[in-house]
Amino acid sequence: MKKENSISRRSFLKRSAVAGAVGGVVGSGSAAMLSSCCGGGSSCDAAKPLKEPGTYYVPDLVDFAADGKELKAGVIGCGGRGSGAAFNFLAAANGLTITALGDTFKDRVDDLAGKLKSEKNIDIPEDKRFTGLDAYKQVIDSGVDVVLVATPPVFRPIHFKYATEQGKHSFLEKPLCVDAAGYRSLVATAKQAAAKNLCVVTGTQRHHQRCYVESYQQIMNGAIGEITGGTVWWNGGMLWYKDRQPGWSDGEWMIRDWVNWIWLSGDHIVEQHVHNLDVLTWFTGLKPKTALGFGSRQRRVTGNQFDNFSIDFEMENGIHVHSMCRQIHETGGTVSEFLQGTKGSWSTTSGHVIKDLKGNVIWKYDEEAERANFKQTDPYTLEHVNWINHIRSGKVIEQASETAVANMAAIMGRESAYSGKLVTWDEMTASPLDLYPQDISLDQKMSVAASGYGAGKEFKLPDFIHIPGQPQGNQTR
Repeated sequence: MKKENSISRRSFLKRSAVAGAVGGVVGSGSAAMLSSCCGGGSSCDAAKPLKEPGTYYVPDLVDFAADGKELKAGVIGCGGRGSGAAFNFLAAANGLTITALGDTFKDRVDDLAGKLKSEKNIDIPEDKRFTGLDAYKQVIDSGVDVVLVATPPVFRPIHFKYATEQGKHSFLEKPLCVDAAGYRSLVATAKQAAAKNLCVVTGTQRHHQRCYVESYQQIMNGAIGEITGGTVWWNGGMLWYKDRQPGWSDGEWMIRDWVNWIWLSGDHIVEQHVHNLDVLTWFTGLKPKTALGFGSRQRRVTGNQFDNFSIDFEMENGIHVHSMCRQIHETGGTVSEFLQGTKGSWSTTSGHVIKDLKGNVIWKYDEEAERANFKQTDPYTLEHVNWINHIRSGKVIEQASETAVANMAAIMGRESAYSGKLVTWDEMTASPLDLYPQDISLDQKMSVAASGYGAGKEFKLPDFIHIPGQPQGNQTR
């Protein structure tokens, strides 16, 4: 990028940090940004907006939320992401504290309580530390103003529903659901939250990552023309897993090892790849019409999930987008997105770059300028900054219904790969698929009585599952 363009870019960033309004939409500055960052030529001059400035939401990504009403938060789910969200929340503004913790297991609650005491001098008394499968109700009813929900995804619709009924603002980690029943519950609760003027922000942090937000503005301003297709990837290694310990029941083991079990996580296409699918549905503004794909289980060592998926999505307007995700160690991978348009393309493979049809770079996000003009560059914290600013300003934000679209796209892809059949949006959203067990329990025996998988059967490990320390089983689903 030319030096004069880089300087102009810095000036824009600095102005946007000062002048942005909470909950505002992009204004005339976006057109100036496009021209100042383009390399010149007809590809820039002839840009026609896909959406007119002022018609779409752009967050005000300031470093720190404005002062205002003190807010007491409760954390529901005290594992790695819940603990991370707790500290992201505390870093987002003044006048914030955490007063209640809840998790299925006491050791997780106590671990986060210890970190809060040692790092933030926040003391969570014993009577505000709740455990068990109903701990979420106790946290929500404990006198908190807001809740941070970071339990395994199968529980998210239930926890969101109760928090909304009790009038609490919600931060919901992704994904928001694992099945059709959860999707419908989420959409209904999101409407109720908006009607109650509650603020709901989700953990799809790319919506609060400046490089993605500005890429979105470039594309809405017509930088690549009409979107005609693309590919989204999350190809990486296997995530963590928990070996079963003596004394752990079926339920305890699966919940502690939740990221590897379909009914708890939705499989990794839902739990992890939803980030990339969210970029697809956000940037295009489209839902998938159909999904057709395949997948398999090659090296996973626990749980009952696949470890690779390849899905073709046909979107509402007929364009096709390829989705690919994999969790296998020692394989080449990328976590990125690519969109093709009639005038050019956008890619995140090596920074956020827009090229014309000849492959010339006409815009690139300036990360150096961001670091020079902002103190806070962590999107995990910025999503809390935006959430708190909305709560304190009284301007409603409701992201659950938007995230639910990407979530359902992931579920469609999973169901197509499992079945080998074409899956449509209409049939999937109306499906009776409900993975929540009828007899969820921390007792020794548990039946995964879901209408989709293992309905009415006593729970046992399928033959294809390999448990560490035991012989490898059949790898056919």
